[in-house]
Amino acid sequence: MNKKMGVYRFLSSAILLIALSACSTIPTAVDQKLEDPGFKDVFVHDPSIIKDEETYYILGSHMQFAKTNDLIHWEQLSESVPTNHLIPNIYDELAEAFEFAKTDTLWAGDMIQLDNGKYYIYYSACEGSSPLSVLGVAVSDHVEGPYNNEGIFLKSGITKEDGSAFDATKEPNVIDPHVFYDKEGKLWMVYGSYSGGIFILEMDEETGFPKKGQGYGTKLLGGNHSRIEGPYIQYNEETDYYYLFLSYGGLAADGGYQIRVARSKNPEGPYMDNTGKTMLDAKGKEGTLFDDDSIAPYGTKLIGNHSWETDLALTNAGYVSPGHNSTYFEKETNQYFIIFHTRFPNLGEQHSVRVHPMFFNEEGWPLIAPLRYANEKLTKYTDKQVIGDYKLIFHGRDITEEIKVPTEITINRNGKIEGEYAGKWDWSNDKYVNITLNGITYNGLFISQWDEYQEAQTMAFSGLSENGDTIFMIRNVE
Repeated sequence: MNKKMGVYRFLSSAILLIALSACSTIPTAVDQKLEDPGFKDVFVHDPSIIKDEETYYILGSHMQFAKTNDLIHWEQLSESVPTNHLIPNIYDELAEAFEFAKTDTLWAGDMIQLDNGKYYIYYSACEGSSPLSVLGVAVSDHVEGPYNNEGIFLKSGITKEDGSAFDATKEPNVIDPHVFYDKEGKLWMVYGSYSGGIFILEMDEETGFPKKGQGYGTKLLGGNHSRIEGPYIQYNEETDYYYLFLSYGGLAADGGYQIRVARSKNPEGPYMDNTGKTMLDAKGKEGTLFDDDSIAPYGTKLIGNHSWETDLALTNAGYVSPGHNSTYFEKETNQYFIIFHTRFPNLGEQHSVRVHPMFFNEEGWPLIAPLRYANEKLTKYTDKQVIGDYKLIFHGRDITEEIKVPTEITINRNGKIEGEYAGKWDWSNDKYVNITLNGITYNGLFISQWDEYQEAQTMAFSGLSENGDTIFMIRNVE
């Protein structure tokens, strides 16, 4: 090991995870050494997370189910609807849902433990090429089941009871639920995919169903078949905002799937992105189908297709179509995580779950750590620790199958940045950093992470500009 590598190995390790506000504190610099954690992966498409005692579980489409005690080493519990053990005799138990939706599988669901101590699976069945869908709920006394079906509470795609026709350009496809408590203890469900957009309903704790008289609920965004789905809402007590995470684009390897976010002071909105645009305007033009150009300016893009190598033909290092996330806040350690599925360069439709630390920048906007979680902890850094040669990725704001490739820059101790982009850098305070490239400033954080591609510990940076552009940086290990 050369001297410079020894310095890298000695770096204190870092961040993420914590919702950082002006009043947050960061521990004094420590020398945490990270080692290869030996990741054990599972495939759960559209993972929704729940924690029960010391175990985390994720439930996804097709009743794919997995668990872990550390968010690093996962165990696959079921792979499909027929093999699941959460809802025994599932085709009999959910016969009405399968028959209505003309399908033999389930799409993205959600798990939650309500204040009554019982566990609830909110399931969705959909025909696939139309919004012929249902939402229902099943209940259990145990997180791993068995769950008993309580029935269907919402349908889409058919003529309504009052005789009016279903309008798929304005009304929702009732799938992709996320059920959560707000800061006042009220229960809500946000849901929707493509079609008429994303909606939210207030729920009844006693029944697990929506409160009566709401119809489809309050519209938050979308419409005219725009490709927006997978809503998930996370409240941050320090910023006092509700963050609405969304997936734009198509989920396939050539679909340009990506994660975006907007925020509001209220669960029902209105939600705004970090450029000040209201998400109610995020919809396709009238008469269009999957009009990505109309929605691309709305929502703060956090991650999309990217590779850490410039030669895309020879690498799997990076993500393709990352999306349909959930998030988790660990109260005991004040850490935030984001959980999503992703595909990879040159691996087609093969997908796997990824957990990344998530933190909030100086303006209170969430950022995703560039690399997956490997038990890193938040700490302070010095100039000496962060200087060096970096690979830089601009995520942009487009919705495309293009894979973003890195450019090279050097962060110098004198505050200057050189390389393919010139600029400067400085500490905004003892935790936040401003990176200015070609006149645009990105506010974010340096972190020390385990880089499975370089097989070493290194520094990384994630930052966001006022224009809604996110960058990732990883330092080259020599």
